[in-house]
Amino acid sequence: MRRHELTDFEWTIIEPLLPNKPRGIPWVNDRRVLNGILWRFRTGSPWRDIPERYGPSTTCYNRFVRWREAGVWDRIPNAVSAAYDGDLIMIDSSCVRVHQHGATGKKGAEMVAWDVPVAA
Repeated sequence: MRRHELTDFEWTIIEPLLPNKPRGIPWVNDRRVLNGILWRFRTGSPWRDIPERYGPSTTCYNRFVRWREAGVWDRIPNAVSAAYDGDLIMIDSSCVRVHQHGATGKKGAEMVAWDVPVAA
């Protein structure tokens, strides 16, 4: 197992949450593709730079989009967090930076308030 890949325990939690609707051709292994998707987000690399060991980059991207539309990405964090029973450390976004063009506003510009619904 490589450094950032899913452990067997994590895979047993996530596997039942994934859609199981194979189409005409055999699918690339879900675990392999999921590791490729996670590799892409952990490194910040473009989709095309996903290593070949995770399957074609287009497969990883297409599976990511399909799972997003199916709501899989909403269910995974809750299931993993519940399985670890509070012993899971979450991501700290304090290291995320704003693009240079979005960092400052025009001087004297009026602030716009966004009506963003807050999840309960």
